[in-house]
Amino acid sequence: MAKKKKKSAKQDAPGVPVLKKLKIREGGPAKVLSSKVSYSGPLFRVLTDEIQEPNGKKVRRDVIRHGGSAVILAIDRSKSKKDPLVLIERQFRHAAQHYLYEVPAGKMEQGEDQLASAKRELMEETGYAARKWTKLVRYFASPGFLGEWMQVFLAEDLTAGKAQPEEDESFELQFVPLSELLRLIDAGEIQDGKTLISVMYYARMRQGKKKKKK
Repeated sequence: MAKKKKKSAKQDAPGVPVLKKLKIREGGPAKVLSSKVSYSGPLFRVLTDEIQEPNGKKVRRDVIRHGGSAVILAIDRSKSKKDPLVLIERQFRHAAQHYLYEVPAGKMEQGEDQLASAKRELMEETGYAARKWTKLVRYFASPGFLGEWMQVFLAEDLTAGKAQPEEDESFELQFVPLSELLRLIDAGEIQDGKTLISVMYYARMRQGKKKKKK
């Protein structure tokens, strides 16, 4: 009786290619067949769109349109360059139903420059100004239904001033060592997306600089 041949690893593997170098292909946008405003408020609009996606598929999407936000990773290296301090806000978030620990951020005004928005938000929320600004990563917060993108800025050489928060804003400010924030991230205690992205991106950037020096 002939022995059955064993299936090769290639046959067992699913038909998903392995790309050692990924070429980013954004494509789009979709063709909008119809659109109506389901809600319009001071911060965002909700649109109900009938669209034809780039692959030809026709679908309905409810999308929140938002003008974008500036995120500020404010760093104080005056006490320790090896373990700098990060400015963190403790803020109650009704949507999350509890307090979150976050880096400062805010909505960009219509026609406002990204850096100007970051400087304004840092001053309004914390009272701090920064002499050195560096643009870091830009990302979409939740692209399944939310059109908001967020631009992260690194703010260094801080000087203290008087905060001017809006009437509906309330913050508890604290400086936290980078190592402590990373520990809290590893423990699952930091639950705000922009803070996770900003802090981990910065930590990875610092690690990369250390490797280059070696």
